[in-house]
Amino acid sequence: MTKEPMRDVYLLGAYSTRFGRYGQLTFRDLTRAAVEGVLADAGGAHLGSAVESIWFGNVMMDYWGQHSTRGQFCLIPLIQDNTLAERTPITNVEGACATGSMAFQGALKDIASGDTEVSLAVGVEKIFRPDADPQQSFEMFRAAENSLYPDETLDEYRALMRGLGGSFETGPGRTMFMDTYAAQAQFHMHRYGTTREQLAIVASKNHHFATQNERAQYRFEVSVADALADRLVSEPLTRSMCAPIGDGSAAAVLCSQQYLDEQPPEVRRRAVRVAASTLTSGIYRTPEQLSLSSVAAERAYRRAGIRPAAVDVAEVHDATAFGEIYQSEMLGFCAVGEGGAFAEAGETALGGSIPINTSGGLISKGHPVAASGLSMITEVAEQLRGEAGERQVTAARWGLIENGGGIMGLEEAACAVTILEANTPAGARA
Repeated sequence: MTKEPMRDVYLLGAYSTRFGRYGQLTFRDLTRAAVEGVLADAGGAHLGSAVESIWFGNVMMDYWGQHSTRGQFCLIPLIQDNTLAERTPITNVEGACATGSMAFQGALKDIASGDTEVSLAVGVEKIFRPDADPQQSFEMFRAAENSLYPDETLDEYRALMRGLGGSFETGPGRTMFMDTYAAQAQFHMHRYGTTREQLAIVASKNHHFATQNERAQYRFEVSVADALADRLVSEPLTRSMCAPIGDGSAAAVLCSQQYLDEQPPEVRRRAVRVAASTLTSGIYRTPEQLSLSSVAAERAYRRAGIRPAAVDVAEVHDATAFGEIYQSEMLGFCAVGEGGAFAEAGETALGGSIPINTSGGLISKGHPVAASGLSMITEVAEQLRGEAGERQVTAARWGLIENGGGIMGLEEAACAVTILEANTPAGARA
């Protein structure tokens, strides 16, 4: 059976709030900020009436008392005031830290299939709880663990650490995610010679990028020495090498080629083509096997018709500094085992062969789980439009986003890789 060709899809607008600790803001406040912001970026508030489907991403709203139909309750004020049309279908999405990218993919498929001309993806998260101690906030992240069969995960990491002559321990003051990243980092250091200094170089670089990004939660410099000397979270990771707790929202408006052709010239110029967006699921792999992000990336490269060397800028899931080192290998930007040296050589900084996490990354831009993937898409879209200011990558044409979520043994439970292409060469220049 011959498949029908999928339609081209364009990113018409992308927006992210500044991430931070917003005890005074509600889910509805954050939802409105993202929707109004993305409609303005896409060409104007009037575009809300053109939205034919909405994909709403959230992970932790049940901790605040809302267990179901989250998007419907968060979006209804925007429907009541005619920002969005009545009876628009709203699909709720939850996939741990990959939630935002899953919402994006839902909107993408609606358009690529011919079902809609314009679709909206939204990711909203509140994690900071001003009335709770930090450990209660950390407990919220357990939703992404294997809660029904916890020993499946713990046994994987216990075996990994036994092989290194140590033990796998979790503890207060952090999530188990930090402990799993730390164990993977130790394995990488043992096998390939990656150093703590290389982890600190990544952290310092991303904090520097964040000083140039008004949306970042942490906008201050962190030297390599300070990153090394910061409070230890889980060996070898210090606080400066780990993403903070925060709140925020982000959104994207996608449209068909037909709809784009009917828009004003400036709107068409700023549109960004979605060249590929793929999703993979985790398995219980061995430490030596390539991860699910490698599989997702290879599928995305094949669909986009490019190779890793063509990518000009990337946002990757650096919940810790080790995540960036590892993903630079899995995405094919350098050889397996060379991610640390690659970062140390300046290849991931501005002016390097592939600037990574120019937003500041999750480490310093922040990581409000369901909003993170869409905020990464926002950063790459700005780069491809030539709108990134001091952190602009020169003549960026191709951008990649890697967004993982959950724990499945030694890898994430889900991972999305999206490749965007500047609509015109002019749109890729500062």
